[in-house]
Amino acid sequence: MHRRLAIFTHKIFINTNSIPTTTATGITFLYTQSNRLNPRTNGLAFFRLLSFTPVHRRAPDPDDPSNLMKEDGVSVCSQMWIENFREPDRILSNLTAYLRRFELWVLAYQKVCADDMGAYMPRSAIQRSALEDLLALKNAVLDNRFKWGARLDFFIKSPKDKTEYQSLSKRKIKAILTTTQPAAFQDKIVQEVLFMILEPIYEARFSQKSFAFRPGRNAHTVLKVIRRNFAGYLWYMRGDLSTVLDGMKVGLVISALMRDVRDKKVIDLIKTALTTPVITSRVEEPKKKTKRKYQKKRVLAEDEPKPDPYWLDTFFGFAPEEAEKVPSWGHCGILSPLLANICLDELDRWMEGKIKEFYRPSKSDVIWNSPEGEAEQGNTSWPEFVPTSGPDKTRKMDYVRHGGHILIGMRGPRADAATLRKQLIEFVDQKYMLKLDNENLPIEHITKGIMFLDHVLCRRVVYPTLRYTATGGKIISEKGVGTLLSVTASLKQCIKQFRKLNFLKGDRDPDPQPCFRMFHATQAHTNAQMNKFLSTMVEWYRYADNRKKIVNFCSYIIRGSLAKLYAAKYKLRSRAKVYKIGSRNLSRPLKEKKGSSPDYHNLLRMGLAESIDGLQYTRMSHVPETDYTPFPSNWIPDHEKALLEYIRLDDPKTLEDQRFTMREQGLVSPQDYISMLVWNYKRNAISMDQLSLIKSAGNKAEREQRLLLGSDRDSYDQRSKEEEEHEEEFDVAEI
Repeated sequence: MHRRLAIFTHKIFINTNSIPTTTATGITFLYTQSNRLNPRTNGLAFFRLLSFTPVHRRAPDPDDPSNLMKEDGVSVCSQMWIENFREPDRILSNLTAYLRRFELWVLAYQKVCADDMGAYMPRSAIQRSALEDLLALKNAVLDNRFKWGARLDFFIKSPKDKTEYQSLSKRKIKAILTTTQPAAFQDKIVQEVLFMILEPIYEARFSQKSFAFRPGRNAHTVLKVIRRNFAGYLWYMRGDLSTVLDGMKVGLVISALMRDVRDKKVIDLIKTALTTPVITSRVEEPKKKTKRKYQKKRVLAEDEPKPDPYWLDTFFGFAPEEAEKVPSWGHCGILSPLLANICLDELDRWMEGKIKEFYRPSKSDVIWNSPEGEAEQGNTSWPEFVPTSGPDKTRKMDYVRHGGHILIGMRGPRADAATLRKQLIEFVDQKYMLKLDNENLPIEHITKGIMFLDHVLCRRVVYPTLRYTATGGKIISEKGVGTLLSVTASLKQCIKQFRKLNFLKGDRDPDPQPCFRMFHATQAHTNAQMNKFLSTMVEWYRYADNRKKIVNFCSYIIRGSLAKLYAAKYKLRSRAKVYKIGSRNLSRPLKEKKGSSPDYHNLLRMGLAESIDGLQYTRMSHVPETDYTPFPSNWIPDHEKALLEYIRLDDPKTLEDQRFTMREQGLVSPQDYISMLVWNYKRNAISMDQLSLIKSAGNKAEREQRLLLGSDRDSYDQRSKEEEEHEEEFDVAEI
């Protein structure tokens, strides 16, 4: 064997020139005839031949779905937002082109996986089989083969769904087909794609008076708008249209949708999602719970998301009535809140027209006397302050909507409010086929207190010192009288929510109840959970005038509940003994080990004890102040500001206007300024003494001009002086 290899090697050394190598450009010979007898060169050629690897470019696989992604899905969505905000009034009839974009389907898959599995899946981590299934789902939607609410036949399944539906027994198949099941994974993907297409279209068209189920707007925004714009109103009308959120006729939803969208494919998808029946099973009566001696803790699966922590679950129980109901229509899923806003947008537009029609300014009015009604009212340092002096002749009205609940404030006679209520009842009956009466739309005076989003709107009379300049330049100071709109958290509603969560009992004298759900948790974990809950409550009551009082009350209830829990857990008999051992904020350990042990602080310093955080806000002085940051009258969310600013800067007309303004005012752009400085430095080979130029110049324009021209002007002045001296010498010589 070795002999054969040696002979083969010898032949290669001799005939190296006859061995070709394949490269990317073609076939070339290693060496020419002149180097054939050189053993060193031929040996080197041999080793190069053995170590050479031909370069082959792999042709792209035409069946690979990843080749269909030409752009990033986020950039496609951003372009949709920009186009719709640039032209918000256009009617869209070709949305199927967006349904064909595979990038949107991949992005929807990532979002649904994040919700379903509790972890974000990057695009590089998506397997090819999942992309192929996703492509099959997209083609099925485009070819009208997709059906909502499938239970057994899926185009794509969740990564955590390991069920083999072909091998299921008849009993399990019957249970799947006849009982209530969560929405299919493929349904969520289609809903997400439709949502990404429709949301930018309607966000550019929605009224600024609606605040629920929209990005950048929440209940806090409503409270800030009420504090800013509803000062001075005497009559308030609250309306409950939450029946609309339970469901509407399919024809009404489709007609509202087709005002702006005329794409047949998208309309048919939403229509079938609304009309396809949802299979639900009967709710059986709960059986009586039997006490178990020992209950084994359930271990979560590897891909199963963790349930909401206790503090977050408790806070969700504090949701006000106006924000508690979320619409769910048919198989629409996350599309349901958007469709509800599309339907109720007609009411918002109708109310905007009524606001303009109702507004009647009076020149003698001290509050609103401009024709547009946008002038600042009262004292600018207190936007909610309204002076009461002067004739009250201006009629004005405002309106906000949060979900299915509306609030209307009016300044004028009560008869006008009654007339508006009658017109509103007729409009709702005609548009939404919803029967309302006077009890559903009560008219209340501000002195009685108006409840909205668990906050009470009332009026406070204040007597500030008003200073103004009279004729002749004399400054006059006198006591004035005015009103402030007070937004106060409802203590009664807070007690009601705590009672619903079994934290207390009683109305007049609320008594905290032990929180037995945290019985098996450690003291450190329990305190940490309740601190997170209290921090969330502090943020929820951020704009309430009685923020300190209401948060301190919540802290009292939580602290009393935990004290009773620890008294039962550690057999301390009373809350007083718990406070004596654990201190006021329950930060010291209540359970001591047997035998003598070092002090808790020494154990904590040595890392032998678990750190226990005390309860927050146990004293009213620890609660932060109410947020009274001024709120602009024409407020829009930050993302809309960024979109409008980008569109304005992207417009060529904006650049032309800026250039024209610069030419008119004799300004210089920063780019031209830097280029002139660099040019002067290169031309004169020295840097300018900028400080001397600035000091020597007179006005601002002259300073800038001299700073830009630099040493060119100095050299020009020097040359002009030399020319003048030369001319004078020439004149003297002629004379």
